[in-house]
Amino acid sequence: MDFYPQTGVTLTPERLLRTEAFLHKMGLRYEGGADYTVQLVSDSGDIVGSGSLCGSVLKYIAIDPALQGEGAALTLVSELVAEAMRRGIRKLFLFTKASNEMLFRGVGFYTLAATRDVCFMENGRAGLARWLDSVPRLPGRVGACVMNCNPFTLGHRYLVETAASMVDSLYLFVVSEDSSRFSFKDRLAMVRLGTGDLDNVLVLPGGEYMISKATFPTYFIKEGADADSIYASLDVTLFGQKIAPALNISRRFVGTEPYCRVTNNYNEVMKQLLPACGVEVVEIERTGGISASRVREALDRGDIDAVRALVPATTADYILKGRTE
Repeated sequence: MDFYPQTGVTLTPERLLRTEAFLHKMGLRYEGGADYTVQLVSDSGDIVGSGSLCGSVLKYIAIDPALQGEGAALTLVSELVAEAMRRGIRKLFLFTKASNEMLFRGVGFYTLAATRDVCFMENGRAGLARWLDSVPRLPGRVGACVMNCNPFTLGHRYLVETAASMVDSLYLFVVSEDSSRFSFKDRLAMVRLGTGDLDNVLVLPGGEYMISKATFPTYFIKEGADADSIYASLDVTLFGQKIAPALNISRRFVGTEPYCRVTNNYNEVMKQLLPACGVEVVEIERTGGISASRVREALDRGDIDAVRALVPATTADYILKGRTE
């Protein structure tokens, strides 16, 4: 089948309907967020390939099976990578079905982590290694927490302080995304202010290699599948197989989660997968029903006294300063 690429496709309502129909035929769903789209079109005008650049992530890549062996995937991905380079984006990622891993290896992507269901890939062989090299090595028995802290509460403080007392050194990775109430910059600042007195705790951005639930795409996951478990398994696999060994992390600390099913499920996945990687999962009992959601609710009500009762003074001062500026 002959085809030709159309670059910078504008997803008008009519074109979007056609694109969604094509993706559906290929077992995918359009979830929005496309910054730039490339499509392959047949002589008759039918869409036979499509892919989009969404920030630094390639999404919605689908090729009609009739084009197998015709170089269609290479054409599509090359156009998207070229546009990313024009935009100054050098590091690119993609999430795909596990069955597509070899296809994307063939167009210059390398596997960071793979599970039975999904594969996480990057357009460079050394990106993860360079990030790991940039992380300071900590002495003695090393533990880790990975937290969102939206915002940093007394519950977070209790978990970190307790975890720090159980190891010689503790990494505290703050999830690096801006899909929360508080920006990543603000969340990182609040965590650093709230833990500054703990000498054996190093607070760092989680970076691109700790996958955020908020940014994990589900467009390629079958309807009815447990997307939360698929996401958790991929994130935990990458942490257990690549990050923990490189940083000598032997313990990962989490808080018990009686309220949020998604977080509780993530904890269970960690307990299933991390011990095989030599990482002990330690659950620390949640304190007094304190949660970041309660803080956000109090802020929405304008109940400053309730906010101060739920967060360290450093967090309260940071938040309230922002509200008065």
